[in-house]
Amino acid sequence: MNTGLEVPVEGTTRQGLPGLAAENVTRRFSGGVVALDHLDLRAAPGEVLAVVGPSGCGKSTLLSLLAGLAEPHSGLVSVGGLTPATERLDRCALMPQRDLLLPWRSALDNAGLALESVGVSRPEARRRARPLFERFGLAAFERARPSELSGGMRQRVAFLRTLLVGRPVLLLDEPFGALDTITRGEMQEWLADALAEEPRTVVLVTHDVEEALLLADRVAVLSSRPGRVVAEIAVNLERPRPRRTTVTDDAFIDLRARALGALER
Repeated sequence: MNTGLEVPVEGTTRQGLPGLAAENVTRRFSGGVVALDHLDLRAAPGEVLAVVGPSGCGKSTLLSLLAGLAEPHSGLVSVGGLTPATERLDRCALMPQRDLLLPWRSALDNAGLALESVGVSRPEARRRARPLFERFGLAAFERARPSELSGGMRQRVAFLRTLLVGRPVLLLDEPFGALDTITRGEMQEWLADALAEEPRTVVLVTHDVEEALLLADRVAVLSSRPGRVVAEIAVNLERPRPRRTTVTDDAFIDLRARALGALER
């Protein structure tokens, strides 16, 4: 599949993408609930790192910390070696679980919303977003409202909105969790192709072990709350990884068993 993203990444190249790290990180909520406890996690520049774990183990909290939307109570979080929240925020684009498209805006204006939020005018945001609609499989839907789009199309608009700001780090929080099985599989392959053409450093949070193994270079397994890394699994499978043939491969089945075993423990 030729996605042809061609979205600039603020002057970085594949080799120039930043890595990120959470070092001995603890994060608590009000009432004394500990979400993350002495968590250590790293992603190399240009790596796709998937994070899996039980519900409530702090996966979304981890993304908020990496994105600079929150700070740890102890430990360090860095992106490209930089620890201030403003620096992390400048380098990260966060795609939340829900697409959060505004129902009164067209698909084109929803895609340009992130650009508008950093001071780009609406006409200029439209100009930048419009050429990408065909490449994202959204041609002729520029004027459609979210209610007129399928679930997969809505997710593509949300992903386009995330990419348009040109940040070198993508933080994806269950991006396909609300989709049906067939659409989810299609979107997984689409995302894999998109990232192959336009590399980013990626942290993908998912509850789907197969999705993690299909998309990631490495999978980190978190414990139940408070979240700690209990296993890291290198996914040494050749790309591309078409779902239909990959999930029946013996090496994939072995990796899935290892990941599920770590989750059960």
